[in-house]
Amino acid sequence: MLYYALVFFLVSIVAGIFGFTGISAATAGIAQILFYIFIVLFLISLVMHLIRGKK
Repeated sequence: MLYYALVFFLVSIVAGIFGFTGISAATAGIAQILFYIFIVLFLISLVMHLIRGKK
């Protein structure tokens, strides 16, 4: 998930350099959403690991 967020971020930067602002904004938005999903899944995984480790 984090890999795809980074890929979309890099596509956004390249599109911005070449002047494709619409594509750049869209891919930056997708990268941001993927990054937030990654953070949420990571935190859920961390909490579940901590809960299971206490048994």
